[in-house]
Amino acid sequence: MNTIPNNAIRQVLLLITILLIGTVLFIYLQSFIPAFLGAYTLYVLMRKYMFILQGKYKWNKNLAATLLMLLSFLIIMVPILVFANLMTARIAFAVNHSSELLTSIQNFIAKYEKQYDIHILTSENIRRISAMGAETLPKILGATFNTLTTIIIMYFILYFMLVDGRKMESHFYEWVPLKDENLLLLRKELNSLVNSNAIGIPLIALLQGVVGLIGYIILGVDEPIFWFVITCIAAMLPVVGAAMAYIPLSLLFFANGASGKGIIMLVYGFGIIGTVDNIFRFWLQKKLGDVHPLITVFGVIIGVSMFGFIGLIFGPILISLFLLMIKIYANEFSTKEGHS
Repeated sequence: MNTIPNNAIRQVLLLITILLIGTVLFIYLQSFIPAFLGAYTLYVLMRKYMFILQGKYKWNKNLAATLLMLLSFLIIMVPILVFANLMTARIAFAVNHSSELLTSIQNFIAKYEKQYDIHILTSENIRRISAMGAETLPKILGATFNTLTTIIIMYFILYFMLVDGRKMESHFYEWVPLKDENLLLLRKELNSLVNSNAIGIPLIALLQGVVGLIGYIILGVDEPIFWFVITCIAAMLPVVGAAMAYIPLSLLFFANGASGKGIIMLVYGFGIIGTVDNIFRFWLQKKLGDVHPLITVFGVIIGVSMFGFIGLIFGPILISLFLLMIKIYANEFSTKEGHS
């Protein structure tokens, strides 16, 4: 009767223990996954400069990490602060003229209700719109709070990644049970995907701004360059995106009695500016990271539901990594079998 070697039993028990502990840690720390992924994204982008400051210029690693984190924070936060500052005057205008705005919209709707004998502003519809607004506002506020919390935790993790970067990478090479060539392939592909996605988001936002600017000029929007900047910055924000630019613009048209332009602005915003994001994302992902459009589509869907805003970057990466691991698995074991 064959017996199972003690070493195999010990190995299986150890693997089961590792999996159980890993599952518990994942369950209770999964809310920090977006922060970790964001930190890893910034680490990949800063890694080269961190090593240059340490190696070439002999900087203290703590000082180098602090400087790079400060620069990245300014790059991320300055556009948000500029956006908030630029929007303050417009929000104040909307609040001060809210009654005129509502009257203009009501008159516009009443005109078409009479013309086509339909009923839009019924008590039931008003109740539904109010309920939607009551549900949407907490979601937007909650998403904003979660984003700020994620940024704080992200920088906390990033600091230790930068300071202990070489040690972290060394442990990665030691602990991952793959051949050296496959480890290098994994790192190269993963870093390429992170770079292409991290660069792609601001580029897509810029392209959305350009498309928006064309529409603003055609419709005769006042200060089109201002609204171009607003569109670019808003396009990078979670939840609402570029709609924070073209919805207020359409409301301003309604307030000024230009109801036709208000309708066109909404249609152009949702139909053109809003879809530019997806169209350009396919092209850029293919160009920068050789990512198939289907991977981008399903990656974004999966990523946003799993990780929130950072899922725009890591959703496609997750699917690409899955396919890469299949390739590495085939390479690992087919090669070993060939030499046996």
